[in-house]
Amino acid sequence: MDTKYHILREKMVAEQIQSRGIENAEILKAFREVPRERFLSSYAKNSSYEDHPVSIGFGQTISQPYIVALMTEVLNPLKGEKILEIGTGSGYQAAILSHLGVNLYSIERLPELAKKAREILEELGYSVKIKVDDGTLGWEKEAPFSGIIVTAASYKIPAPLFEQLGIGGRLVIPLGGELSQVLTKITKQTKERFSEEKICGCVFVPLLGEHGFKK
Repeated sequence: MDTKYHILREKMVAEQIQSRGIENAEILKAFREVPRERFLSSYAKNSSYEDHPVSIGFGQTISQPYIVALMTEVLNPLKGEKILEIGTGSGYQAAILSHLGVNLYSIERLPELAKKAREILEELGYSVKIKVDDGTLGWEKEAPFSGIIVTAASYKIPAPLFEQLGIGGRLVIPLGGELSQVLTKITKQTKERFSEEKICGCVFVPLLGEHGFKK
């Protein structure tokens, strides 16, 4: 165990996550045990546990620890559930979800990030099914999902993701413009109907794809 990073993880959980109201014991345990520094390049490791997003290259970031924890708590993943993550990125959110015992599928648009995340997750012993694709299309072959978590901003709910959500399933997604969004929880009630809960303001990189921002 690297004592330096262990101490920083404990401090992160106490000062950035618990102090802001995250109370789920299993989520807190995951944040204490998943080595966030492993998901950052050598030059960025010293920023691993700071209270802000960190660049991972290709115009992408690893989200602020609190936001990862908040999205996880809002999703409320249960052990054994089938969960879809849109935007693998560094792989850190995937590691947290895997630590909680879900059956995780993850889609990444950028092959370089997918490859690196897959390698790190495998080294840490997490079993995550990752594919390179347009995340706004979801993973139809593996649907339905009990939960879907989107780690990029969209101006609307991508139709394929809603379709692939099981009845009673939860979709956690930042909704809004390219510069600012509202973290939103969608709960699917019927094939067409859903309830919506606005959680908080946030800023994410844009979700690119057929049903997202097009660039």
